[in-house]
Amino acid sequence: MTINGIHTIGIIGAGHIGSQVARLAVAQGYEVVISNSRGPETLDDLVAELGPKARAATSTEAGAAGDLVVVSVPLKSVGDIPVEPLANKIVIDTNNYYPERDGNIAELDEETTTTAELLQRRLPAASVVKGFNHIYASQLTTDGLPTGAPHRRALVIAGDDDSAKRVVTQLLDEFGFDTVDAGPLAEGWRIQRDTPGYGPQLDSAELTEALAAARRYNA
Repeated sequence: MTINGIHTIGIIGAGHIGSQVARLAVAQGYEVVISNSRGPETLDDLVAELGPKARAATSTEAGAAGDLVVVSVPLKSVGDIPVEPLANKIVIDTNNYYPERDGNIAELDEETTTTAELLQRRLPAASVVKGFNHIYASQLTTDGLPTGAPHRRALVIAGDDDSAKRVVTQLLDEFGFDTVDAGPLAEGWRIQRDTPGYGPQLDSAELTEALAAARRYNA
């Protein structure tokens, strides 16, 4: 099953989360175009595993090919994301801020913005939706359950475009997860690292409680 109007998912960043999303997408019948920073030829093994619905490309090509695009690169590399190919598209941002990896980013240290808002600033014509950032990558392909299953695991989204969030909610449902909407991108801090919802396997009610219990780092 695929969402109406979305046949190809572009994935920029083929690390732990990006490769797992590719596996989920192919299993649901989507075409996948995946890229990394080292070049398409380094993804031969992954593409062979994914099968005929997947191909490797540059980040620009993956962005252009995707009807929906997943950005899963280290935060320090957000400035390298191609802008024009992602215009007018839904872009799922999986990122988290790790100063030891990304260097210190004053706006995030001061909590005046969020990681997804940084990507939205980079991609002003795209509709950025936060997603996939608080689940261990390995669990993406093991924890999914059919729609309506009791205690089905939920994942958080945040975004400023309601129609884009509806599409991502449908995608998550296809992948085996319920959705908890945290609200606009500015509320994405509620599911950043070291918050109550970051990591544990929670259903919708539990995850909603975890979001409400989140506190700012500097509070």
